[in-house]
Amino acid sequence: MSVPSLLAVFAHPDDESLSAGGVLARHATAGARTAVVTATWTADTPRAAELAEALRILGAGEPRMLGYADARVPQSAPGRVRLCDAPLDEAVRRLVAHIREFRPDIMVTHDAYGGLPGHPDHVHTHRVTMLAAQAAGLERLYPDAGAPWQPRALYLATHPHSAVPALRDVIGARKTVYSVPDEQVTATVDVGPWMERKIAAVLAHRSEVERGALPGVIAGLSPEARERLFATEWYIRHAPITAASAQTELTA
Repeated sequence: MSVPSLLAVFAHPDDESLSAGGVLARHATAGARTAVVTATWTADTPRAAELAEALRILGAGEPRMLGYADARVPQSAPGRVRLCDAPLDEAVRRLVAHIREFRPDIMVTHDAYGGLPGHPDHVHTHRVTMLAAQAAGLERLYPDAGAPWQPRALYLATHPHSAVPALRDVIGARKTVYSVPDEQVTATVDVGPWMERKIAAVLAHRSEVERGALPGVIAGLSPEARERLFATEWYIRHAPITAASAQTELTA
């Protein structure tokens, strides 16, 4: 049985490695086509080069960037609109074009909270991806964006309540974190065998390491702590879009 092709959609460079680096590496190692669409930053910025290195490590192809500005970093896309301010129809159409070109079996994105930090770009990327995953299969929507293609399943990267106490020691008790009841998690993936590649991809985002963001915190952890905190990835499987959805599952 072939491993399903996977297209991940995340808000910022480094989200792909932090949220789904293990699953991306696992699918690529198994021979599946994998790719990542990043909603913010532009190709001529330093973080785009870091993203390219991270994707090379994960086996996820070349960067695919929508080019919107980060809500909190104007220099991420000089002169361009912030993702959260962009016309929704425009953002959906641009993502639909990537879906139809890549033709993934499954997709991965942020959950409705936008993951643990609840960043507004994460939340909006979730909304755009949910709409685009459905619109991509409708031939009369965005006919100029390619031939229709319907992904069979959509997985939302998340964290169960039970994982939060250990993670709080890393991300800081002062910050609000968003998680879901354990019973809502439908795919718990052991990515231990791919931890070396996942961590290497995280650390490829050198500017985030240097400024002390989460990749920088991870850089300072022992290998044992990294394994304990980041060797599991959790996902919520979105309700099937078509009857065929039940036949395609995330590699777990």
